[in-house]
Amino acid sequence: MANKVTKKIAGEWLLVLSIAGLVITSVFLRRFPVYSRTDLKVIYILFIFLVIIKGLEGTNFLQAAAYRFRKGRWLALRLILLTGLLSIFVTNDVALLTIVPLTLALDVDNRGMLVILETLAANAASPLTPFGNPQNIFLYYFYGLHPWEFVRAIAPLCLVTMCCILFLGWKKAGTVIKENGVEDLEIRWKAYGYLAFFLVFVLAVLRVLPLWIGAGVIIYSLVLDRKSLLIDWLLLAIFLAFFGLTDNLMNMVSFHLEGPMEAFLYPVLGSQVMSNVPSALFFADFTRNWKALLWGVSVGGFGNLIGSLASLISYRLYRAKLHNANGFLIKFHMYSYMILLLGIATYLVLAFC
Repeated sequence: MANKVTKKIAGEWLLVLSIAGLVITSVFLRRFPVYSRTDLKVIYILFIFLVIIKGLEGTNFLQAAAYRFRKGRWLALRLILLTGLLSIFVTNDVALLTIVPLTLALDVDNRGMLVILETLAANAASPLTPFGNPQNIFLYYFYGLHPWEFVRAIAPLCLVTMCCILFLGWKKAGTVIKENGVEDLEIRWKAYGYLAFFLVFVLAVLRVLPLWIGAGVIIYSLVLDRKSLLIDWLLLAIFLAFFGLTDNLMNMVSFHLEGPMEAFLYPVLGSQVMSNVPSALFFADFTRNWKALLWGVSVGGFGNLIGSLASLISYRLYRAKLHNANGFLIKFHMYSYMILLLGIATYLVLAFC
């Protein structure tokens, strides 16, 4: 029992550390953290998106779409591209939870390499939209950005890294020999309701419709589909803890990252230590240079496995299926750091040329 508890705590180390930091700083300052309206708005938006995406998962819509996409030539490239496209709209986490199990059910020459490239594609494409990953949602609302302004700022990184990943897929990924236990899935009728919710709430995030319209999703889930409420509550808890922690730190330390290089490099390095979601939450309070910060946490999603929590999802799925993942980790870090360096080089070229 004690061993299970220890493993559970170790598995949620980011949540444990963020809560510990929140408690320690609150005791030191003798104050409770103050949550701003923007903080609560980000939590609400993330919650609604998680419920919608969880509901879609339960309808087999994403799985069925991925399964049908697998047929035809250039399978490896199309799976990599599909992962990137899905991550733009339903977050990098959900894209990998959908595509990686399908990939592992296919008998591919170089299956590990294909999973690695799918993971890199999810991290490369998801920064493109304000709702492609959790840190994007936060930065979009924290700085009050316009959707087109956001997309235009980060598009060069997404384009350069995706082109590199697709080239690697063309050169390195294997071909399918046979399929193992992949079956056609029937799309349940609830999928169309959740797709409608998704489109409507995207308009709300883009400030076309009011955000309170998301209450319809909550009511629908409570009445007709409570399974959609089985979301990643720990992710929301991490956000809450980090919002409180950064508020406390603002009262303890005073520094500013206004230069384009420091506002970029510190988040890159921070992401290698604590992942890019908390890195975005932490450094946002210390800089107004949102473009550099957005680039920093997006580039920082590459490199170390924990740079992006989505990468951990792929690793866990691969290890659960094939058990021995040592070679996978070595190869993953080699290619992931290569993309990280490419991202840094791209930023430097655009910033100083």
